[in-house]
Amino acid sequence: MYLGLDLGTSGLRGILIDDAGRVLCDAETSIPTSTPKPGWSEQNPLDWINACKEVVSSLRALDETAFSKLRGIGLSGHMHGATLLGSDGAVLRPCILWNDTRSADQARILDQMPEMRAISGNIVFPGFTAPKLEWVRAQEPDVFSKIAKVLLPKDYLRFWLTGEYISDMSDSAGTSWFDVGRRQWSDAALAMGHMRVEQMPSLIEGTDPGGDLKADLRREWGLSGPVVVAGGAGDNAAAACGIGSIQDGAGFVSLGTSGVLLVARDACAPAPETAVHCFCHAIPDTWIQMGVILSATNSMNWLSRNLGQPVDKLASALSDSVTGPSEITFLPYLSGERTPHNDSRVRGAFMGLDVSSAPADLTQSVMEGVAFAMRDCLEALKSTGTSPQNLMAVGGGARSRFWLETLATVLQVPLNLPKGSEFGAAMGAARLAICAVNNAEPAEVMLPPEIEDRIEPRSDLIDAYEIEYGRYRQFYAALAPLAAT
Repeated sequence: MYLGLDLGTSGLRGILIDDAGRVLCDAETSIPTSTPKPGWSEQNPLDWINACKEVVSSLRALDETAFSKLRGIGLSGHMHGATLLGSDGAVLRPCILWNDTRSADQARILDQMPEMRAISGNIVFPGFTAPKLEWVRAQEPDVFSKIAKVLLPKDYLRFWLTGEYISDMSDSAGTSWFDVGRRQWSDAALAMGHMRVEQMPSLIEGTDPGGDLKADLRREWGLSGPVVVAGGAGDNAAAACGIGSIQDGAGFVSLGTSGVLLVARDACAPAPETAVHCFCHAIPDTWIQMGVILSATNSMNWLSRNLGQPVDKLASALSDSVTGPSEITFLPYLSGERTPHNDSRVRGAFMGLDVSSAPADLTQSVMEGVAFAMRDCLEALKSTGTSPQNLMAVGGGARSRFWLETLATVLQVPLNLPKGSEFGAAMGAARLAICAVNNAEPAEVMLPPEIEDRIEPRSDLIDAYEIEYGRYRQFYAALAPLAAT
């Protein structure tokens, strides 16, 4: 048996699978996020440990016989987070998360340094790890002076599981300290960020063994044999493994907390000027290109919170089929934006609100705004020579047929719905565990799932959405300068 653990922004999910990849049981628990100031986003790493204990306890209760046969654990997690540890392994401060924008000024300075983009293959975004450490250096010098190790969120979970300081290539590629082409830490990039290589974890591929489960946890969990913890992956690379997007040109669009349009590549193809992310994949000799927006389903969560209605109730008020764009335009920049704007200061807006506007109108405009932002990502990918002919659709937002039909029409790309896509990154993590335990070939383990449905673009509405997409881009161009003042 193999355990896949996906440390998401809002919670931890665990799934237990067998050698054939069948899911035997799954469990999930929530994790709180703190926003002490506007633009800040933090979590307590100890909450990740407590969540892991709770998920494991639930899985054991669901099928203790199967769990007792556990031989491998794979890890997935939200990227870029700065988990700072002292020389004794103790956490020095709350983890600064991927959607935290406090280090915009530090990111701008690092990004302007010679060779930084050439080494890292990416713009230095405020959400990346390196500028967070520069912020800590400037604002919390006492903390900075005590830093012995910097771990990404899933790798702190690994540290608790194994006692080892280890990370994988895909997650480390999002720090700005990493040479994406050479798949190794860059002494030059680290020096530009006032860090040292000894403060970094050791590096392995996601399919490699990355430590063994500690003996005390084996006893506590009722396990007799050794349990290997795989290198694992950043969440999007893990999701790609979970749905078999490992061949050149295979990709998916994810409507999760953030929105992602990802395509696998068999060569490193950085294009930082487009704000497209170029990272290592979780498997050897493979890379990924991604367009990323910061608020996808998070935009729906925001609307739900402010209207006082659950997300599923808001979504169910819309029909399964689209009839044309809303008269309201929503800009989903609730936490700034990455692709293609690299704009941490811009904020969201509704344009065209009317006294008759109802919750259903706002819901439709939010879904359309996210779709238009994903279209921005697609156009950025196209500018690098990547033009997917079809995409898998995954993430919580993929449960809305209306949203998917809107997205397919705006992107003008068919969307395939895979069976079992709700396990996404957790499934990818479990598959990485299979590879690590058995030295298995990724292509034999990470097979694409059966397609449950296919959403075609609405050819009769493409022109209407194209006009509205043009308006959407004009609204950003008009509002972005105001946000900068």
